[in-house]
Amino acid sequence: MKVAVVYAAPRPLLLSCQVAEGSSVAQAIEQSGLLRYCPEIDLNKHKVGVFGKFVKLDSPLKEGDRVEVYQRITRVLDEDDDDDDD
Repeated sequence: MKVAVVYAAPRPLLLSCQVAEGSSVAQAIEQSGLLRYCPEIDLNKHKVGVFGKFVKLDSPLKEGDRVEVYQRITRVLDEDDDDDDD
């Protein structure tokens, strides 16, 4: 079955791949080659989803699903942006 695997940052990538019926999110990511293109991805740390909904790596896929690997979010506080409410 055909699925897409996408990663939005730092370089947007959309990869289509054929996977066996009943393949998992992790199998599709591996088979797509995404981890070769983006070695900074750590599936133990990055969240994944299908069509905008978080899923686990062992979640089964259906024909036409879009697997998304989300960029890790970090926040840098400005000097004015502290936890005090004064």
